[in-house]
Amino acid sequence: MKKKITLLLIAIISIGVLVACGTSESGGDGDGETYSVATDSNFQPFEYKNPDTGEMEGFDIELIEAIAEESGFDIEFETMEFDGLLASMRTSKNDIGIAGISITEEREEFIDFSDKYYDSGLILAVPADSDIESIEDVGGLTVGARQGSTSNDYLKDNTDAEVEAYPEIVTAYMDLERGRLDAVLYDLPNVQYYIKENAPDELKTVGNVLEGQPYGIALPEGSDLVDPVNEGLAAIKENGTYAEIYEKWFGTAPPETE
Repeated sequence: MKKKITLLLIAIISIGVLVACGTSESGGDGDGETYSVATDSNFQPFEYKNPDTGEMEGFDIELIEAIAEESGFDIEFETMEFDGLLASMRTSKNDIGIAGISITEEREEFIDFSDKYYDSGLILAVPADSDIESIEDVGGLTVGARQGSTSNDYLKDNTDAEVEAYPEIVTAYMDLERGRLDAVLYDLPNVQYYIKENAPDELKTVGNVLEGQPYGIALPEGSDLVDPVNEGLAAIKENGTYAEIYEKWFGTAPPETE
């Protein structure tokens, strides 16, 4: 009798070990490492903090969450100003950065990027009654941009405008509405979103889309996460998750080139 009980206990323990081993080998159910994701808190529709829930929402947020789930790691968000985000990648303070970050040669000197996930460009916003028709008309005028952004660099390198750089681009839009600026240059989707949601009768876009540059997920130079992030991004594009997220936030299917 004792022998039977002993054999039964051994069998139960063996089954428990097998189940535990099977659980530990699961790679895509959120039981991996937790990585810190640096992001912005006010770049709609890509990322912003919902004032009612206090939770981060937006295209970028859902995108990196889907990539993390697909690749089997967990993430936690840390919000900061955009130029601080770039600095956090340079110093490896954070493991991942996502905030509509344009892939540029200058940034690639100190940041690793994922494959592109969104094609963007810069557009000029002006008051609805403005005579400004294009970027060629801003010489000598006061134009807002965002600190550390490609729009700020573009204005300094290609125009004679008086550039006012803001930590938060929304403040620039509000100053434009109040008549404190003549124009604002920033990323097309964010400019369009702000005007649509907040100032459809007060502001408009003019001129051509400038500096067409893709967005990428930023990582510290030499990061081991480049391959897992790219693999996760490719997987969600393949299985349709990317298209679902894109359509939710932009109201249309992603271009075939995405």
